[in-house]
Amino acid sequence: MMDIDRRALIGASGAALLLPGTVLAQQGGERFSWDMVIARARGLARQPYRETPHHPGARKVDYEALYKARFREDRTIWGDLPGDTGVQLFPLSASAEQPVEIALVENGRATPLRYDPTIFDAPADNAVRQLGPDAGYAGFRVMNSARDGDWLSFLGASYFRSPGATKQFGLSARAIAINTSIQGKEEFPRFTHFWLERTGPSGLTIYALLDGASITGAYRFVTEKTAQGVQQDVDAALFARRPIAELGLMPMTSMFWYDQASRASRTDWRPEIHDSDLLAVGSADGTIHARPLINPAAPRVDAFAERNPKGFGLMQRDRNFENYQDDGVFYERRPSLWASPRKPFGAGQVRLYAFPTTSEYVDNVCAYWTPAAAVRAGSRIDASYRLDWSSAGGPATGIAVLNNVWTGQAGEACVDRLILDFSGVAKDARPDIWVDLAGATLVRKGGYPVLHQPGLFRVALDLRRESGNAADVRVQLRSGNAAMSEYVHYPLGA
Repeated sequence: MMDIDRRALIGASGAALLLPGTVLAQQGGERFSWDMVIARARGLARQPYRETPHHPGARKVDYEALYKARFREDRTIWGDLPGDTGVQLFPLSASAEQPVEIALVENGRATPLRYDPTIFDAPADNAVRQLGPDAGYAGFRVMNSARDGDWLSFLGASYFRSPGATKQFGLSARAIAINTSIQGKEEFPRFTHFWLERTGPSGLTIYALLDGASITGAYRFVTEKTAQGVQQDVDAALFARRPIAELGLMPMTSMFWYDQASRASRTDWRPEIHDSDLLAVGSADGTIHARPLINPAAPRVDAFAERNPKGFGLMQRDRNFENYQDDGVFYERRPSLWASPRKPFGAGQVRLYAFPTTSEYVDNVCAYWTPAAAVRAGSRIDASYRLDWSSAGGPATGIAVLNNVWTGQAGEACVDRLILDFSGVAKDARPDIWVDLAGATLVRKGGYPVLHQPGLFRVALDLRRESGNAADVRVQLRSGNAAMSEYVHYPLGA
């Protein structure tokens, strides 16, 4: 994953602030169906790839220009209807230079939107006003009923995001990831067309056409805003133009700079800075793997071989403001994202790719599902899955979950101490501590309930790493052969 600055896209989402019939290109529209979108994607894959031209004036639309170019409140699409489905449009900018085509669907017919520069309230010298009469839009966002915030946005390449129930954006999802962990080979297919269909006061269905050098695709996002967060049922039909070395399905992208385990090496005054702090993977046999995120010294790939997994997600488990002390962007409110197949995915891997970062403005973590089957030119890949954007740490499992990780010196030369805190352990439980190591030897281990912290059980491991290199540590609380906790994977010293 290249270090593109999604933070600029996030800034755009917050800066651009709704559309009655005056911006419809025509009344009535053309016949529309999901099968039509699939057919267009299939036909597109048989043609040479042609990139959508970049608008020549978009690069001049910087963050300040976006902030001052507000979408006019009275022009909201479906703004006269009750509920949480008011749609606002984004102008082109330096972060999104290629226009997308957007249409509204009603009663099986699609009516395209034409560009209308008057929907943006901006100063006369603002670069948005200089884009011209046919500039086109960069994407869209969906507003809540109070019109004081958005709960879903699509902007840039195939990125989309939701704040869940916390009203605080964090990680993003993507439609597809291509060669993410292959240095210099990553591609960013983009949505070129959207069709929006309102399905109720808190729901809409988004159809999208994807195009890229190696792949095309049709996507359908059946989206509902609930009290617990935002849920999307996604269907995708993908068509490969050429062989793909690494195909990533259900990809999600986040930022991890540092946490309490790596605080000592950072210069920022805040105790922790991250959008997500853990990858969770649900295996078909019920095992939950927990891989705390790190900011690695070099690009790193971790793979979890699975067959028909129950799901995976990037979690923000730490919900304590005191651990961040950020009263501007509120990292403790960042949503978690859980992806679960609605149809079996077969064999493959959940992959976690991360590269080093020295700031909070670059997303350096990506998780995705990679099928075991090779992707050949002309092949079709179908996927159906659910995305749950919430503040929860993944689905309820009934076992103890990893609460915190701490690292430090053990008091003797070349020995590290690793502390793992598990929450949800019964008061009188005395679990066995199962440990497996690669690249280190165990000096000693111990575990005990933490006083005055109900349900919290602490595991302390003293480890000697081989030649000071990174070690892979795997830990689980067990009762005999029965799991009492998540299966933790930690890359000590990576």
